[in-house]
Amino acid sequence: MKKLLLSAAILALGTSGALAQSVIRLATEGAYPPYNFVNESNQLEGFDIDVGNAVCERAGLTCEWVQNDWDSIIPNLVSGNYDAIVAGMSATEARAEVISFSQAYKLPDPSAYMALAGTDASVMTEGVIAAQSNTFQADMVAETSATLVEFASPDETIAAVRNGTADAVLADREFLMTYVTDSNGEFELLATVPSPGDGVSIGLRQSDTELRATFDAALDAMKADGSLNALLVQWFGEETLLFD
Repeated sequence: MKKLLLSAAILALGTSGALAQSVIRLATEGAYPPYNFVNESNQLEGFDIDVGNAVCERAGLTCEWVQNDWDSIIPNLVSGNYDAIVAGMSATEARAEVISFSQAYKLPDPSAYMALAGTDASVMTEGVIAAQSNTFQADMVAETSATLVEFASPDETIAAVRNGTADAVLADREFLMTYVTDSNGEFELLATVPSPGDGVSIGLRQSDTELRATFDAALDAMKADGSLNALLVQWFGEETLLFD
């Protein structure tokens, strides 16, 4: 830890913006397994957490995690409440108008519709579809003939399907597979659909170009030595898309 602190201090002498700070604050939602969640020990865990910690270690940065609701995660970044978002966030054109992104640390994941087992696929266009607010999935549903119901948290979208408030939920396939696998047949995927964006990336303020370059260099190194692919397999299984 002393070595990391010293490295960060030396780096800060010649930098500005977030990199000039002794501690870089990383924000995540903590409610989107397997990307990020709170475990039984009340600690943040998941793919995002492992990637964020590895990036900071390689860059010689001292980092700390901040848990933040999804609805306000971008506004609070812009306001300076933390320095980066590592929360399973896809780099889309709409978001890039407000913040900037590192290179992808996970290739684009399809979205999927999930419903109670036995649900007819017609609900995707004729039924009530739940989606988390401020996600591109909510925008995707809004562009169809289905009825959109939005919820602040991922758990609420799942609960809406369970209690009949919604016929199905549209979200990232990897997130929904957690529930399909653990539900003992309660849920099933109805279909997968392409997701927009360039993959899951670290979100940063547009002014923090040096911090973005630092994160990109660390991600380059993780891709080169295979450690990023190892984390992808660990959290998403052997069939997940890997970096060349």
